[in-house]
Amino acid sequence: MAEKRDYYEVLGVDKGADKKEIKKAYRKLAMKYHPDVNKDSDAADKFKEISEAYAVLSDENKRNTYDQFGHSGMNGFSQEDIFSNINFDDIFRGFGFDVGNIFDVFGFGGGRRQGPQPGRDVYYDLDISLEEAATGLETDIRVPHTKTCPACEGSRAEPGTGTHQCAECGGTGQIRQVNNTFLGQMVNIRPCNACQGEGSVVEEPCKNCNGQGIVRTTSSIHIKVPPGVESGSRLRVPGEGEMGMRNGPPGDLYVMINVKPHKLFQREAANLYYEKPISFVQAALGDSVEIPTLDSTADFKIPAGTQSGTTFRLKGQGMPHLRWSGKGDLYVKVKVVTPRRLSPQQKELLQEFADISGDEIHTSEDKGFFDKVKDAISN
Repeated sequence: MAEKRDYYEVLGVDKGADKKEIKKAYRKLAMKYHPDVNKDSDAADKFKEISEAYAVLSDENKRNTYDQFGHSGMNGFSQEDIFSNINFDDIFRGFGFDVGNIFDVFGFGGGRRQGPQPGRDVYYDLDISLEEAATGLETDIRVPHTKTCPACEGSRAEPGTGTHQCAECGGTGQIRQVNNTFLGQMVNIRPCNACQGEGSVVEEPCKNCNGQGIVRTTSSIHIKVPPGVESGSRLRVPGEGEMGMRNGPPGDLYVMINVKPHKLFQREAANLYYEKPISFVQAALGDSVEIPTLDSTADFKIPAGTQSGTTFRLKGQGMPHLRWSGKGDLYVKVKVVTPRRLSPQQKELLQEFADISGDEIHTSEDKGFFDKVKDAISN
């Protein structure tokens, strides 16, 4: 059997590292080798190794024992005892990992059921228009999640029945086990399996929630979307996620905002962009045109001699700034549109304009050399 590596070496921390440094180092490594994301053949063993190192070094008593006696001092602890102080739900909360996979790696079950478990966060996608993003929005959304069972009010017991003290642990929720080792007596404390660490046993499980204390339901939740939100913005509604198990705190609801594309405007942060088609005459002589805005229209004067592709700014006609007062700007890019068909009079006027300007125009209607030769022969 290969010799175990030093726990400090496994986590890559110094022996004087505090709990915060140890947790940070473990979290980084655990995210890398978590069984949900790493499918390498040795990933599970590495995950188990770093988790065991963290379980020992994050517990003051276990760490003191390890610092004194090394790995031999851990012989008095069972595998479940070593990992009993890690709350995987807390460490990986919000990342969508299946905590059950972790306990499968360790080869023992029930770890998720010991003690309070925080509820998972819930994510809801909300599509809104650009106009709604500009003005802000108050609306009700229907969110499926777990809530406290209304029948037993979370007690897990059928109404009219109660609980009694666990005979296995005497109501403490813990089992103390004394092991004699060559180093002396080692006292191990683990959650009671009979009552799942609660100290009491339900006499008759609630029929409405099957003794879980929570039920799945759909709730109507009122939310406020502030003006200026962008796609990817996230609104947090505390306590509206999944209910925690065994008196654990509920998770949160995160509303993920998606601003739908607009048929007229392109958006970049708080600024809007619009392309305005104009005629050659408008570009040459100038004109007063109407520009659409998000909530109305604005009059804008195009200067004479404007070139196609010129961009003008309409100050304060963009989106509200999300984090400070005021609005962005609306940028109008003019595009000179060439007419596809001209009447004889329009052609004549344009030809006259070209003659005055000194431009020599050759149109498709002009006869080529061979056409002129053909005409001469026929005459």
